[in-house]
Amino acid sequence: MIVTPHIPVQPVLEPSISELTAPDELAAPDELAASELPGSLNEAASSNERHSISSPAPGVKAEVQIFLSTFLTIFLAEIGDKTQLAILLMSAESQSPWLVFLGAGLALIATSLCGVLLGKWLSTRVSPKVLDKSAGLLLLLISALLAWEFFQAN
Repeated sequence: MIVTPHIPVQPVLEPSISELTAPDELAAPDELAASELPGSLNEAASSNERHSISSPAPGVKAEVQIFLSTFLTIFLAEIGDKTQLAILLMSAESQSPWLVFLGAGLALIATSLCGVLLGKWLSTRVSPKVLDKSAGLLLLLISALLAWEFFQAN
């Protein structure tokens, strides 16, 4: 599961209900629909739709959150995977572990760049909801194919 950072979006300040109407004209809270209230969830949702992660970050704090979330997600996902085991074996067998580190690091940077560029391109053409469902279906398909191969071999 991929963890993405939550970047709070500051809502546009609007006048309160008491500023809009006189105190004797105020309706009881249950008489108002949620969409009629300033700062309602509907407005917040539409505000969040206008502010995607591709828009400029609201500040250094948000950029640090994005960086840390990405770093921790990838770091934890890569611990003990086949790439790390291959690097471990190559480093143990070679006489130049720093060259193995440099080569592996550049390869991971290159694959990350491909992922970022493909993700940016897809985000301009496919909605996040469709992208999430497509990725899930693709992973299910791969899992089914691997299970099929396993049971066919036995």
